[in-house]
Amino acid sequence: MEKTRPLWANPLQFVFACISYAVGLGNVWRFPYLCQMYGGGSFLVPYIIMLIVEGMPLLYLELAVGQRMRQGSIGAWRTISPYLSGVGIASVVVSFFLSMYYNVINAWAFWYLFHSFQDPLPWSVCPLNGNHTGYDEECEKASSTQYFWYRKTLNISPSLQENGGVQWEPALCLLLAWLVVYLCILRGTESTGKVVYFTASLPYCVLIIYLIRGLTLHGATNGLMYMFTPKMEQLANPKAWVNAATQIFFSLGLGFGSLIAFASYNEPSNNCQKHAIIVSLINSFTSIFASIVTFSIYGFKATFNYENCLKKVTLLLTNTFDLEDGFLTASNLEQVKGYLASAYPSKYSEVFPHIKNCSLESELDTAVQGTGLAFIVYTEAIKNMEVSQLWSVLYFFMLLMLGIGSMLGNTAAILTPLTDSKIISSHLPKEAISGLVCLVNCAIGMVFTMEAGNYWFDIFNDYAATLSLLLIVLVETIAVCYVYGLRRFESDLKAMTGRAVSWYWKVMWAGVSPLLIVSLFVFYLSDYILTGTLKYQAWDASQGQLVTKDYPAYALAVIGLLVASSTMCIPLVALGTFVLHHLKRGDAAPVA
Repeated sequence: MEKTRPLWANPLQFVFACISYAVGLGNVWRFPYLCQMYGGGSFLVPYIIMLIVEGMPLLYLELAVGQRMRQGSIGAWRTISPYLSGVGIASVVVSFFLSMYYNVINAWAFWYLFHSFQDPLPWSVCPLNGNHTGYDEECEKASSTQYFWYRKTLNISPSLQENGGVQWEPALCLLLAWLVVYLCILRGTESTGKVVYFTASLPYCVLIIYLIRGLTLHGATNGLMYMFTPKMEQLANPKAWVNAATQIFFSLGLGFGSLIAFASYNEPSNNCQKHAIIVSLINSFTSIFASIVTFSIYGFKATFNYENCLKKVTLLLTNTFDLEDGFLTASNLEQVKGYLASAYPSKYSEVFPHIKNCSLESELDTAVQGTGLAFIVYTEAIKNMEVSQLWSVLYFFMLLMLGIGSMLGNTAAILTPLTDSKIISSHLPKEAISGLVCLVNCAIGMVFTMEAGNYWFDIFNDYAATLSLLLIVLVETIAVCYVYGLRRFESDLKAMTGRAVSWYWKVMWAGVSPLLIVSLFVFYLSDYILTGTLKYQAWDASQGQLVTKDYPAYALAVIGLLVASSTMCIPLVALGTFVLHHLKRGDAAPVA
């Protein structure tokens, strides 16, 4: 296998592949949200600590396993112990689930990219109603960006129970997204190795351009001050530490089998320790860098909305009470409002329902993550920029590069074990295996383009790869340290790379990292139990906002199946292997 196995053209190609995979949408749309929620600059303290005690050691472990065993996840863990084949199968199942829904984000990015060339941007204004007498009622109650996302992009149904039909435009975008992924993985490392140079580096070019533009926007400093002002009391909040650990864990893409697959194409002498540190640091730096960009734009959006609110209130009061133009300012507004309320109580009570409380702080406090940040908050900021089409094209092009880079890792986690299998690879060429995987994923992914597709997307995003991954990585660390043997693994690494493994890595692998994973596992389980009935956010067109609803029974069954289908692979395969071994022993027993 070692002689015929394809290799990366050079170590740099491998590093770019890992960066392209690890640096994804989570860096852009989840890390800034966590900073906003858990104390701004003070969140960096638990984040950096978790990077050192959890992120780096576990990333190094997976890269070392892949490089040592020179196989995909299934073969690598089977080599360590036949009873552990289920760990690799569980990784493939989770990666399969992830690929099914993750590429839908790329489809949405394509959809927005195509619409970014219009002038004006289609999400910048509300459309007229059927009678052309005013604006669409749903759009007026929500906002033009929300309307474009929920009605024009998703055409979302009012609940999960109303599936509706497949929306042909998002479906075509999904087909295009899968075609792009297929062309990138067509010839394995040969084609992927060239693509990752672009998917890893181009997002940084866009982020740098956006940083320069963001810092010059009016109100950008408000956002940056909000981000970097530390709220030290959050350090005593256990949720801040749990979320820091979770962000590191999922951001690096641990447990999916992608890193093991990438490392299996390395030269055995490759310094995977150095590469683990480089990839971890670049990934974390990108999260902080993307947050600076996000908060500069977030500050612009918040300031724009705040000042817009002030203008409306000022105009309303000036016209109602016949005040002198320019008399009302932000500094004296509250004082004048108090005077008008006492001097003209009846008149003031008439206009009071139309007076909004304008607050920059409350605008900045509005926490949004995921698709809400990417497709609503960012688009709202972009529509108010000069040359908005240019910034829109750049932004959605960056999202595409990040999404496709992560998809290359997701599909590698599925394809590497399949192409390693002699049974499959002897009957089908690599291109056909890649094509079948993409075709099956694309066909199932059409579910997410239905009217209720976004609700199913949230189910997969929230439950397909949380508890499962924690269990997979926990078993991985126990397998290396206590089944294969830490001393044996250490001597293997020394023989491969010529470098001794330091005490730090061994302490993390054998004790600290597994304990952290167990703590996260317990937290998630207790959180699910304490939450009670699981709920989801449904779009109410009549109110123009999201409302909370209970998941129906069949959705809860799907959630249970998503978690069980991957986690149960580990004990079931171990049990099956045990039974087969005993049956073989029974057959081989001598006849008396």
